[in-house]
Amino acid sequence: MLSHSRATRPCAPARLNRWARRPLPVFIALACPALAYASDPPSTDHLTPIVVTAPMETSPLTVVTDPKAPRQPVPASDGADFLKSIPGFSTIRKGGTNGDPVLRGMAGSRLNILVDGGQIGGGCPSRMDPPTSYISPQLYDKVTVIKGPETVLYGPGNSAGTVLFDREFVRYTEPTVGLNASVLGGSWGRNDQMVDLRGGTSQGYLGISANHTHSQDYEDGNGDRVRSYYDRWNADATVGWTPTDDTRVELTAGRGDGKAAYAFSSMDGAQFLRESAGLKVEIKNLSEHVTQLEAQVYTNYADHVMDNYTLRDPDPASMMPMAMASDVARRTHGGRAAVTMDWPDVVTVVAGVDGSTNTHTVRNGGPPGSMMGYYRDLPRDRDARMSTIGTFAEATWRLDATSRLITGGRADRAHARGYTLASDDSGMGMGDMDVGGMDMGMGMGASATTAASRSNWLPSGFVRYEHDLAAMPGTFYAGVGHVERFPDYWELFGGHVAGDVDGFRRVAPEKTTQLDIGFQYRTDRLKAWVSAYTGVVNDFILIRYGLNAMATGAARNVSARTAGGEAGAVFALTDHWKVDGTLAYAWGENRTDHRPLPQMPPLEARFGLTYDTGVWSAGALWRVVHAQHRVAVGDGNIVGQDLGPTGGFGVFSLNGGYRFSKTMTLSAGVDNLLNKTYAEHVNAATAGLVGYVNTTRVNEPGRTLWAKVEVTL
Repeated sequence: MLSHSRATRPCAPARLNRWARRPLPVFIALACPALAYASDPPSTDHLTPIVVTAPMETSPLTVVTDPKAPRQPVPASDGADFLKSIPGFSTIRKGGTNGDPVLRGMAGSRLNILVDGGQIGGGCPSRMDPPTSYISPQLYDKVTVIKGPETVLYGPGNSAGTVLFDREFVRYTEPTVGLNASVLGGSWGRNDQMVDLRGGTSQGYLGISANHTHSQDYEDGNGDRVRSYYDRWNADATVGWTPTDDTRVELTAGRGDGKAAYAFSSMDGAQFLRESAGLKVEIKNLSEHVTQLEAQVYTNYADHVMDNYTLRDPDPASMMPMAMASDVARRTHGGRAAVTMDWPDVVTVVAGVDGSTNTHTVRNGGPPGSMMGYYRDLPRDRDARMSTIGTFAEATWRLDATSRLITGGRADRAHARGYTLASDDSGMGMGDMDVGGMDMGMGMGASATTAASRSNWLPSGFVRYEHDLAAMPGTFYAGVGHVERFPDYWELFGGHVAGDVDGFRRVAPEKTTQLDIGFQYRTDRLKAWVSAYTGVVNDFILIRYGLNAMATGAARNVSARTAGGEAGAVFALTDHWKVDGTLAYAWGENRTDHRPLPQMPPLEARFGLTYDTGVWSAGALWRVVHAQHRVAVGDGNIVGQDLGPTGGFGVFSLNGGYRFSKTMTLSAGVDNLLNKTYAEHVNAATAGLVGYVNTTRVNEPGRTLWAKVEVTL
């Protein structure tokens, strides 16, 4: 089989890499058209800023941003890559794509991620395919981040926050056709193509969107190749029926796939198949006080293949000397129904029910002709099934013209069941090859799950007070939230835990109580915000990694404390110049063991300077990250573990853009202009790979050049 990124292959995009090492001439060349056309500018009506460096809080604890807008660093390849541009987020890097998002030091199911209102879960016991790996941000219209346990509308367990990737369709008043398309090219063979075509009449609409993104291995600042090749595509279709202004019925379907080479693992992702379908019904203005009724059902299927032979050659000197594969899949069914009731100037209430169930299956083998059997010819074994069902209500009380009280509560019933794999009792299977629970990059230790089941009730709720100040154009808020989170698949069955009956039953639900306070200030020239939090987490689920590659880790409950916050400001110096900056910090302590909580990102600041005439723009971004010495080596979460202290670093980047017209925009950038060699503190340990320089963590890309052309009709 042809290998796309073998360790012995030189990096393919040599010409682009040479350009990346000489970014200034290229950047100036890209900016020259802007100077040439500045004397005859196109109309600037409704033109938005070219590059987004620091999305602001748009309302208390909420960030809403446009995923289609050009941004720096280089436009995102997946959901986690996109989220890291929002203050408070970090990403655990594993290669070129499919990193895991971290909000305020919390990862995994502590961060509730919904796609068009539905859940999608990855299958890999070692998180090769987190939910965000199946998301292409530019195919969505809006991304909403709600920090902390300050909403009950979107499912259980959102102790860190909730992220919503949504498409927005409205009823057309007349026959309309619209197109948004873009192409992107960059260093290391990066090339993206995206198209979003929509049209309709007053009776209905149709939307078709698709994208493709590709990159070869990138180089770090030292010029060393990092195993990071990927290639992925997605395609989605939406059909809507809008017989009246108040009625909408929408059917969606989508499919995607891809492959990715990893620096953190002894295996690569040879398949990331996604199949999605959903149905939504929305009816507005049913009566004087019933303003909206909405219902949806959905199904999402993720089929992920890990192997050590599609994108690499098996290493005879490694612990996996022969060709091996594991095919894991998760099928999720879910639904939601909610009613919105409004009494003007008094209260608005949203109440409803939601739930989901997902089944995880696995089959292990090898390539065709393997002594273990071709994995695609083998039957699937069901190893886990998890479900939740809950009811919720959230109310916004308008106390007076300047004050609001927002409160909500929900109750969920969560259930999990493990199954004994049939392959554990058969002759030759990869479940039999588990050595002391050794993970080997794909979580084989989880293959010996023993049949057991458990259920828990999970109460959650919050109350928040918001007040618009009379003395200045600002809003103050303070809220307290409590959320209980059921252990997720990776904490019960994953590759870093024992996966036995005792561990399955012993790990208690996590209970987080958190205080959030903040302030937002808005004038024509200055927008600023600050948010801070402190929390108590009883039964925090901590993963203790094995002391060596042959040892099994374990999940256990500890008492924890958390604190931190984010702040940001953007100030218009003149009509064309603006400066902006953000600050983010997260702190955590394991009170049981008197150690820091692991995987806490260090203090980070970002400073931006932008010049924008409405026709052409130029900007700079300086990201500064402090050293992190508060570590708990060997402790971690379901994604990664603390590997030791890290030093601080600073990264400087430039961007520019030109608006040819209302319909065409060119944006370009040079990320990591000074070619800094660095790695993020929250990171995955690298695997020893032939042909690659071994480092403790996966290093970030060196100097990177990119350019994007976008057309909107």
